[in-house]
Amino acid sequence: MHILVVEDDTALARLLATGFAEQGHRVALAGDYEDGLLRAVLGSFDVMVLDVMLPGGNGFDLCRELRRRGIATPILMLTARDTVDDRVTGLDVGADDYLTKPFAFRELVARVRALARRQPTPIPEVIQVADLEVDLASHRVSRAGVSVELTAKEFALLEFFIRHLDTVVDRGAITAHVWDENHDPFTNVLEVLVRRLRVKIDEGHQPRLIHTIRGAGYRFGV
Repeated sequence: MHILVVEDDTALARLLATGFAEQGHRVALAGDYEDGLLRAVLGSFDVMVLDVMLPGGNGFDLCRELRRRGIATPILMLTARDTVDDRVTGLDVGADDYLTKPFAFRELVARVRALARRQPTPIPEVIQVADLEVDLASHRVSRAGVSVELTAKEFALLEFFIRHLDTVVDRGAITAHVWDENHDPFTNVLEVLVRRLRVKIDEGHQPRLIHTIRGAGYRFGV
């Protein structure tokens, strides 16, 4: 998943980014209202996690503005404000879930995963393409019944391909999801990663699933 975290507590934001990354997810961070709004509008995210108390505004107003602009990405409010009125306000302005601090990180991950499944075109947790089977929740991958060990970046690339099955995706779209916004899309790192993934899931198997579309990008599928 690609997750936007809008949190002004730098230490907590870094902990969340590290924790989500260890789960194989990509994270973009914003530390105030304006940066959060800009990233949410310009980016493409599976779930957004918004703090309520933010410099330059608050998470309730940010959520309301995103919904006003037609952005339907699932939103989880993460805040120390735990009154019933606060929770009702969060849900009324368009949030999909509300978690109070302090919290268990495992619960946050589970709630984020559940929100991602609520999107208009949900993808099941276990996907099968030809004889490739991918469990998006546990990160288990097998081909022809044989387990395939992937690194976090390799799995992130495979997950992105699966979420865009039979669709041609360009370099920019892939790098924006697999790496953060600081990644240089003009390096050959993507090609190296695609080659490594091909070796692990395509080499010695038919049909091949990763297809290079010259001048356009890649297509994943039979």
